[in-house]
Amino acid sequence: MAATAEREAKVTPGHLSRLAYVYVRQSTLTQVREHTESLERQYELAARAQELGWPPRHVVIVDDDLGRSGAEATMRTGFQGLVADVGLGRSASSSGSRSPASLATTPTGISSSTCAPSPTP
Repeated sequence: MAATAEREAKVTPGHLSRLAYVYVRQSTLTQVREHTESLERQYELAARAQELGWPPRHVVIVDDDLGRSGAEATMRTGFQGLVADVGLGRSASSSGSRSPASLATTPTGISSSTCAPSPTP
């Protein structure tokens, strides 16, 4: 299916009027240094959002938590900000990848385990 047809089927003008967030994270500094391919794939989700119709200025990359364990949300300021923005309805969608195993994708190409449309205002 062409990107335009995908967008028309899945992404509404209401989605495009809000921000798309890409949450990039790896749990340790060693992973950040050694697993560069995984990190690149996570950053590529921003390009995917643009393919689906979000202008670059509406795609927010949150990578504040690189090298921080997910064991405690209190240490992950990027995650806290993302949750706040989603709760306030600023986000049309958020995506990220916890591991290569979570890259099972929806027809839009965004990980279904991490894509969460925000409530319609």
